[in-house]
Amino acid sequence: MVARVLDTVLRSGKAVFLDGATVEADIGIAGGRIAAIAAPGALAGVATVDLKGLLVMPGVVDAHIHLGHGSDISRPRAASDAETESAAAAAGGVTTFISYVISGQPFEPALIDEICAVTAAGSRVDFGLHLVISTEEQLARVPEYAKAYGIPSFKLFMYSRGGEGLRIGLPDIDDGFLFRLAEAVVRCQGILCPHCENIEVAWVLGRRLMAADPQGKGGLGAWNGSRPPFVEAEAVHRVATLARQAGAPVYMVHCTSAAALEAALAQRRLGTDLTIETCTHYLTHTIDWKGGDIGKVGPPIRTATDTEALWAALKAGSIDVVATDHVHRHVAAKAGGIWKASPGFPGLQTLLPVLLGEGYHKRGLPLGTIARVLSTNPARVMGCQNKGAIAVGRDADFAIVDLDRAWIADNPGMHSDAGFSIYDGWPFKGKVIHSMVRGRFVYRDEQLCADAVGHGQYVRRSIAPVTAAA
Repeated sequence: MVARVLDTVLRSGKAVFLDGATVEADIGIAGGRIAAIAAPGALAGVATVDLKGLLVMPGVVDAHIHLGHGSDISRPRAASDAETESAAAAAGGVTTFISYVISGQPFEPALIDEICAVTAAGSRVDFGLHLVISTEEQLARVPEYAKAYGIPSFKLFMYSRGGEGLRIGLPDIDDGFLFRLAEAVVRCQGILCPHCENIEVAWVLGRRLMAADPQGKGGLGAWNGSRPPFVEAEAVHRVATLARQAGAPVYMVHCTSAAALEAALAQRRLGTDLTIETCTHYLTHTIDWKGGDIGKVGPPIRTATDTEALWAALKAGSIDVVATDHVHRHVAAKAGGIWKASPGFPGLQTLLPVLLGEGYHKRGLPLGTIARVLSTNPARVMGCQNKGAIAVGRDADFAIVDLDRAWIADNPGMHSDAGFSIYDGWPFKGKVIHSMVRGRFVYRDEQLCADAVGHGQYVRRSIAPVTAAA
């Protein structure tokens, strides 16, 4: 491989490798792939980029985002939807993201082709799709989606009962539907991605709180009280039990709490093939946060006890993936009190900075662990075969950072069209300087590369049987 003519050599950066080691090295790129890795000064290419003093991490794979259009989070409808959000991704070192597509209608070829075309036209980074399954027609075609389109990951909103899912256009489902989806996932070697909440109990608690606070002035504490951790934990036990009986692997999206984490670990011990994802906001924000209703998300952010339990689990290796659940509705959607405010907020641009600043610098989280939970594990679990590691033959996707650079996040510096960040005013240490996707700069010297719009490509995925870490 070294004998190949190299397009680009990244010289003398400290690279984070699969084994967790951080080693100064030259990285040679040819044809968009990593073609060689050698000692500093050993490689020569058509172009050379000096990265001395910088850290080279594998490009981040955000396995949980929502690309939408305006207030609609179901799918992108214009290239600009992908352009703004991929700008945020590139500025944060995210080189691949996988977006959930929501529809109450069958996912016809024309719809999937349109989504891919619109996203590719605007995106600076590579992308994949998950499908939310909620109808009999969709369920029947799960094997087709996996084989024909390279989409082997299927989400189910466990709260879609009693009309709860209608706000995002989804019909009701039940546990029988969930079980049959788990069976279908097994047949196509896919993975089940459940949103875990017991909505019937949440209704009871929510009605009580709303009666006492009809204007929704109770903020994040009230929202947490309406959907507390045990509501999440019960659903984790339920979906994991049913999936285990069907033999289906489970990717537990957005674990928020100590109770849900304990439930997931208990189900692993019982034999469920279970991958645990958490999100940055559950690591950094609590119900005491002073930012108000813009912090509403589903499931809710929790208490400091929950936050520290998640950090401890990351250090212990019990949590496999950290993602964002990025939503780019405008901040205006947060008006009207906590009951009316729309859930969700952007997070692509601050994913890696949170793990570097709050994880590595403040809590001693190893860089190898950060690379695993942000890149290697999501790429492996979601079947992004060429992503997730600095290794010969993989795509030349990199997040290149100044590990000791102190900076403050602010709303004007965020590229998402949401117009706000829950990290506005937040001090970080560790700054993305460059991002590369398949050997091409999409963000260089802390500036977006204008010619990178449309560089992103659709990633067809294939999932081998997944064995989650114990």
